[in-house]
Amino acid sequence: MSLPKIDEVKNLSDEELNERILAVKRQLFELRMQKATRQLEKSHQFKHARHQLAQLMTVERARQIAASSTTQSATEQE
Repeated sequence: MSLPKIDEVKNLSDEELNERILAVKRQLFELRMQKATRQLEKSHQFKHARHQLAQLMTVERARQIAASSTTQSATEQE
């Protein structure tokens, strides 16, 4: 399984983005619990989950910055 592409993440709505972030955080928690109880068979899932979480959070932060810069430019024009 290849790592997910960021282009797929950019097309999500804000609500879907937040839901996916929560889902990946839950998945990471479950993976850590499986590792602690020695039930984890596929350790590469950590890499995939962390990579996906980083992509999701990057897109979320980029949207926050874009929204704040739009607000600042509107304030400066007045």
